[in-house]
Amino acid sequence: QVQLVESGGGLVQAGDSLGLSCAASGRTFSRHFMGWFRQAPGKEREFVAAIRWSGGSTYYADSAKGRFTISRDNAKNTVYLQMNSLKPEDTAVYYCAAPIRDTYSYTSRYNYNYWGQGTQVTVSS
Repeated sequence: QVQLVESGGGLVQAGDSLGLSCAASGRTFSRHFMGWFRQAPGKEREFVAAIRWSGGSTYYADSAKGRFTISRDNAKNTVYLQMNSLKPEDTAVYYCAAPIRDTYSYTSRYNYNYWGQGTQVTVSS
């Protein structure tokens, strides 16, 4: 079983920055890539960013490009999401996720098998 534990959410004002962390553990943890998704009330869960453990290649949703940065610490099995210039529309529950199988289709939530419990990010205007 794989456990993903997120931390770092909170309430901030528009224009502020916030960092999220996701620590992964478990005997069956396969180190292909990790993703961040978010889900706002009444909306579908949407892709935010992904990073490959080996090599560190990163992938972003258009809404995240230029403002968010995903990174990883291989030694700590931890992935980070640094969010800058936050907007009210970034308000959502943010989830980290991990796959069982490798794929290059990072944006689909159906390619991820393990999910964290989610952390709330609220951006006030």
